[in-house]
Amino acid sequence: MNLPEAFITKYQKLLGTESERFFASFEQPVKHGFRVNPLKKALPATIDLSEPTPFSRWGYFGRVKGKSMEHQTGAVYSQEPSAMMVGEVAAPKPGDRVLDLCAAPGGKSTHLASFLNQTGLLVTNEIMPKRAKILVENVERFGVKNALILNETPESIARSFPGFFDVVLVDAPCSGEGMFRKDPESVSYWTEDYPAKCADRQKTILNEAVKNIKPGGELVYSTCTFAPEEDEQMISWLLQTYPEFELVAIDKPAGVEDGRPEWADGNPELKKTARLFPHKVDGEGHFIAKLRFKSAISPEPKTREQSENLTKDQRQLLNEFISDYLPDFGPHRFMTFGDTVYLLNEGTPDLDKLKVKRPGLELGVFKKNRFEPSYALALSLDQQAFSHTINMTRDQWAKVVHGDTINVENTDQFKGWVLLVCEGQSVSFGKLVGTTVKNYFPKGLRFQA
Repeated sequence: MNLPEAFITKYQKLLGTESERFFASFEQPVKHGFRVNPLKKALPATIDLSEPTPFSRWGYFGRVKGKSMEHQTGAVYSQEPSAMMVGEVAAPKPGDRVLDLCAAPGGKSTHLASFLNQTGLLVTNEIMPKRAKILVENVERFGVKNALILNETPESIARSFPGFFDVVLVDAPCSGEGMFRKDPESVSYWTEDYPAKCADRQKTILNEAVKNIKPGGELVYSTCTFAPEEDEQMISWLLQTYPEFELVAIDKPAGVEDGRPEWADGNPELKKTARLFPHKVDGEGHFIAKLRFKSAISPEPKTREQSENLTKDQRQLLNEFISDYLPDFGPHRFMTFGDTVYLLNEGTPDLDKLKVKRPGLELGVFKKNRFEPSYALALSLDQQAFSHTINMTRDQWAKVVHGDTINVENTDQFKGWVLLVCEGQSVSFGKLVGTTVKNYFPKGLRFQA
């Protein structure tokens, strides 16, 4: 790999005799990984769990095909191995309110959702509209029910959620030095002053993010760069600027190193942060810090919860669908955006001033005198949760994701919605008429398996 001369000079100086092994690691093959989805009650037997990673309780080394049944149904999520440690450090408790401020494409949000186990509130945000769309797809594929997905600025979120969250994750936009091996094209974007420019942007983000944390809450800050300007020096600045912070020691698997105080202001507390170097671990470069607020920057306001807005007719159609198909659904609150209805998570504040991509789990769409369930709802359900299911073979699954109809036995002469399932994984909804299943797999997501 052709690394910039200024990059080589910088890390020769910082790493000394260690730099030779550091640079040699850029020529080694990339190690791939994936996480299994604990929100699913069962996993396909085809998933290879023979090589767990040290970075996550749900993480494994191996490669996942994007056009596989395991990926399409959200049973697994492809993620770079060392990146898994960020979510593991955050480790929110069930019932927590959690913010993933810079969330796309969704790896860390789905990891946080694994800890929450469909409880509490996960606010996951991406400022770039195109990337926010990818975030929506990945969160929905994972079957997350308790996510509020936004397309907002840190400033807007700070205004809307002051002192609100138990855990805030800032996986900051950075110079990306730790991804040079995985994404060689990123080398071309690097310049000697790029880390300093990124650090300025990170300070702007953090100045807003701290306003979101409640007393006793935690901030997890991470980057995928080696640059001290964006790592130890950023945490040093944060501690000096906000004395309300204290660093929390991070449990470090073998090969993960302490942060280096000598690369910042010498504060020995910086050893509580974590550095992942590719010549020390089976993964790419990362930096992680965990901080706790001793007091809040902003007092927690008395927030007004988002209210329901269904019409009488919409409520009746939805209730009829739930009664017919979701026997164990239980009491919930709902809201509509246009003709689409969503599950409204407990504690969701007023959303009037926010750019909302998903206020909660999309349940479906109201059409003329009928209700049509969504793909997102299908992916969030275990087959026991829906009253009518059809178990498919892999060949039938391939036809469904391609957009084809399938034929099945229908000895009960049932007519209506069915949940299509393959090897225990919910795939999508279909509508059974006679022995033919009408395909409702989303047209924009269809592919040749």
